[in-house]
Amino acid sequence: MNAAKSPAPSIRARVRAEMVGEIKRVALEHLARDGAALSLRAVARDMGMVSSAIYRYFPSRDDLLTALIIDAYNDLGEAVEQADGGVDRRDAYLSRWFAVCHTIRRWAIARPAEYALIYGSPIPGYLAPDETVEPGSWAMIAMVRCVAEAEAAGKIHAPQGAAVSPPTENPAYAEELSTVAVGMGFAEDSHVIERVLSAVTHVFGAVNFEVFGRLNRVFDERGEWFDRQVRELAVGLGLTPR
Repeated sequence: MNAAKSPAPSIRARVRAEMVGEIKRVALEHLARDGAALSLRAVARDMGMVSSAIYRYFPSRDDLLTALIIDAYNDLGEAVEQADGGVDRRDAYLSRWFAVCHTIRRWAIARPAEYALIYGSPIPGYLAPDETVEPGSWAMIAMVRCVAEAEAAGKIHAPQGAAVSPPTENPAYAEELSTVAVGMGFAEDSHVIERVLSAVTHVFGAVNFEVFGRLNRVFDERGEWFDRQVRELAVGLGLTPR
């Protein structure tokens, strides 16, 4: 017996979805041009709508920002997930690390307004709701999955002479570290989790420097610069011997 097909969306639902998509598109244009100074009235004006009509779709500026933030997180997370999944599992974990890091950089360069929305300066007056937390962690979890799997398989090779962080004497920090480790797919007693968090911070910091113009008049060969940062981080993580 054939499974029952899901009913097709009604005309009203399709029209609403199209309108929401168009509002988001115009809002992203405003963000690219004006930064965080997003105005529902301005978006409505550019769409030829009366200002009151846009509130049927987004009751406030913050609701629209939240929708854009979740979309951006999900799109980046999906891109990183696909990059990791596209690497032959017979390859070294190092290949996966390069793939996901370079995907983050390419996505950020291609979509600077959306990247700024999720990794730039906080938007004045906006407090991200809890519904952004899960999408916001997707890219980072996908990014470090190769390291978690390498540690679980006993394939982490810390470089000889590398400094090892001493055990913390702060029980509250130790508990937080264990919670973060489990949340990111590592063992509760992971020995690499601190280095992973440091590497994640470094990768996004390097991308920020490029996207926000901090490398202007410093490097033209920015792909080479970033690649070398990623390679050095891989050494520190123990994904490859130096």
